[in-house]
Amino acid sequence: MVAQPKLKATSASPGIATGPVYVAQPMPAVASPASSLSGHAALGDAIDKAIRELRDLAAGTDPESREIIEFQIEVLQDPTLMEMVGALIDAGENIEFAWVETLDDYIRELECAEEERLQARAVDILDVKNRVLSILAGAPIDDFPAGSIYVGKDMEPSRFLAHDWSAGGGIALYAGSAVGHVALLARSRSVPMVIGAGQFATEKGQHIGIDGESGIITLQITERREQLAPPDHRPVGMVSIADNGTLCTADGSPVLLAINVNAPNEIDAVDAATTAGIGLMRSEFALTSLGDAANEEKQFEIYRRLLDWADGRSTTIRMLDIGGDKPLAGLAEAPSLRGIRLLLARPEIARVQARALLRAAVFGNLHIMLPMVMFPSDVDDIRQIYREESGELARRAVPHRIPPIGMMVEVPAAALMLDEFESADFFSFGTNDLAQYLVASPREDADFARYQVKAVPAVLRLLTQAIKLAGSKPVSICGDMAGDPSLTANLLAAGIRYFSVAPAQLPAIRSAIVGLRADGTKAAGE
Repeated sequence: MVAQPKLKATSASPGIATGPVYVAQPMPAVASPASSLSGHAALGDAIDKAIRELRDLAAGTDPESREIIEFQIEVLQDPTLMEMVGALIDAGENIEFAWVETLDDYIRELECAEEERLQARAVDILDVKNRVLSILAGAPIDDFPAGSIYVGKDMEPSRFLAHDWSAGGGIALYAGSAVGHVALLARSRSVPMVIGAGQFATEKGQHIGIDGESGIITLQITERREQLAPPDHRPVGMVSIADNGTLCTADGSPVLLAINVNAPNEIDAVDAATTAGIGLMRSEFALTSLGDAANEEKQFEIYRRLLDWADGRSTTIRMLDIGGDKPLAGLAEAPSLRGIRLLLARPEIARVQARALLRAAVFGNLHIMLPMVMFPSDVDDIRQIYREESGELARRAVPHRIPPIGMMVEVPAAALMLDEFESADFFSFGTNDLAQYLVASPREDADFARYQVKAVPAVLRLLTQAIKLAGSKPVSICGDMAGDPSLTANLLAAGIRYFSVAPAQLPAIRSAIVGLRADGTKAAGE
């Protein structure tokens, strides 16, 4: 029997997968207009498509509904509207936000009208705004066949999230990083993934296998073998221990255990009663374009869904951590702008998300977390945005609430000065970024995983000092270190009492916590 050729790569997400290979081509450049002229054309095309959709709707509806649709078409055909949006585009504004700003002004004007009939038109304009926004954001992401093994130099988070993994499949990258964003997503979805395989030749239709535990890639396997070893992408860790994530260490110290969420549908496989809620929702992974970032209604629905699932449990949603190594289609900013820096540089993005979160806060126990905070003024400036947007919602009589606003601690400058952040309501440690800045190595770099291991003592020391500086404010941890049971003792000893991990890691961390005392030492008999 001829041995099957094998390649040694590096594990990034455990599990075994086999299937036909899909060799990825680089994704096209971000679809951002090259000039104001192309911006005008893109908007014109989107409006034309919206008009066609509305005409189709009008064809099969009752007279009253048809009257509403005809009004919306008249609005879209109004040349004044196009001129106003065009002026903003010419001034350098992004198409989506130029559209949102213009339509929001229109909506506010109608809402302030004395005639009730005109006030009612505001809803129709809101519908028009969202219809065109959806079209502007509608560029489909190239998908690959379900059940296949994705092979390429790297993979974009948006492509991972757009793919249906329920049919199996896996990822084998020539390069990549075990602590990169896609690896993080793969582990959270139990999708087998290996990295660092180097360039290797495959043919279309060839079946290969990957072992996410050993990092082995098996080439030229037979379909029969695939049948004998079907891919298993069932989420692991969906234990039925309905303790609401409220645990105790062996000596009785209470500890909370929550989950990290990257996309809204990840909660479908998790019983809320097994968790203390959502300790981190990475909102940037729920959006695929700048158009989504401009879409308040879409964001509101996502946040509302999470809060409904949590059923009163704490739900912490992090504001958009975009920019830098987290690009968003349609967004072209300097690489140095990421997280809070970008949100403050582009407040129109922050304001849309703030309104969606303020409205969603009415429906549950919401906490808002700010990404990549460096200075106390960052929190103050964002709080001011929330106050202003809250005032605007109040003026429009829109139900809303300002929830607690805390911050990620993932930049060393912030961790060292945590006692200065008086306006932050809580802190959560993001150890992946904290480690990358401590060792001065990008997390997407292939060598970072090695550096990260060496950096553990430094991260723990910094984390211990920062917890003391936090005083009486709530502290949690939601980075990769939180989901590593070999570090649970160290984290307990440092003072962590709130862990947020990927759902698949719940059993291991639950088991580790109950077998330890609060000071991190093992309980008798363990």
